[in-house]
Amino acid sequence: MLITQFFKNFLHSSQSSGIVLMVCVGISLMIANSSIADSFQALLDQKIGTEIFQLNYPLSIWINDGLMAIFFLLVGLEIKREIIEGELSSVKSASLPIVAAIGGMLVPALIFYAFNYGTAYEKGWAIPMATDIAFSLAIISMLGRKVPLSLKIFLAALAIVDDLGAIVVIALFYTDQIHWNYLALSGLMVAILMILNFLNFKKHVFYVIPGIILWYFMHHSGIHATIAGVLLAFTIPTNLSTTELSPLEKLEQKLHLPVNFLIMPIFALANTNITFKAGMVDGLFSNFGYGIIVGLFLGKIVGINLFSWIFIQLKISSLPEKSSWSQMLGAGFLAGIGFTMSIFIALLSFKNHPEIQDEAKFAILVASIISGISGYLLLKFVAKRKLNRKKYGTN
Repeated sequence: MLITQFFKNFLHSSQSSGIVLMVCVGISLMIANSSIADSFQALLDQKIGTEIFQLNYPLSIWINDGLMAIFFLLVGLEIKREIIEGELSSVKSASLPIVAAIGGMLVPALIFYAFNYGTAYEKGWAIPMATDIAFSLAIISMLGRKVPLSLKIFLAALAIVDDLGAIVVIALFYTDQIHWNYLALSGLMVAILMILNFLNFKKHVFYVIPGIILWYFMHHSGIHATIAGVLLAFTIPTNLSTTELSPLEKLEQKLHLPVNFLIMPIFALANTNITFKAGMVDGLFSNFGYGIIVGLFLGKIVGINLFSWIFIQLKISSLPEKSSWSQMLGAGFLAGIGFTMSIFIALLSFKNHPEIQDEAKFAILVASIISGISGYLLLKFVAKRKLNRKKYGTN
């Protein structure tokens, strides 16, 4: 019985999803630098599907365009729930994570662009904009009660807004060619989903089936298919009841386990298979490497805290309850864990340049490790200092 309860707690904890991702990253790196590297790549390149509906794609495409659409569906559900009843439900409560997220996107993008302006790498400017929800929340959750709950909520809301920004960036800047007929059909499917919502259809099947069709049309429209996940999420009905779970909340609960323990690990396995080559470390000390590492490590912390400070000084926002600026700095470091989303954007930025993708992945990995360790150690140090002050009655 204890084992069963422990396993349930493991599956439902934020830390565990991050641990699983870290293990998968390690496995992927080992595979990429072993004798089975070519076989693994051949597996990812293996085409699966049918030509009847023009759905015959390599396994890697199904992972990045198909499975990741489900990830974005979950992100979209979380965003909608927060807007309706959570941390983003009022201007006052939403203002700090929103402006912090905007600062945390703009400053890293500007830093990257400053390093790479006029080069072949400049189109990767959005790479350091993103925050990895799973990893950042996993690390802050490892600190338990040493960190105020309000700071965890702030980081979660910031990461959600950050992902929404990344979704918009993908739609606007990483679309090669738009096929307007398919885009119009996508719009029709969204309209149908909205009508189903208006008519108060509550069973998930009435949304999932049109959602799959929406994904198909969106995929063929030229706009990245993962956007379909977010659009579908915003049509799922919800409510303000605290006693009855809405269709949105029920679907969110159903998706958490497969997304955190299947989809994200598969994505990590497929996309962090970096083969270490001579000169790769030198690439970290190039303008491309600096743009990613400085953008994620310093750009995030500067952007988040600068924008937060300005809005707090203007009395529009306030620090998360029982939190300090030192802890805000720690949260800023954790937001520098770009990983999943940053790698995803890197893949879109340099579609036909696998060698540049590998350089980007390595720089993202290094920046995320540095940011994660720095954030964890700073928050742990601040918590210990607060405890000592309380214990000895010092200021």
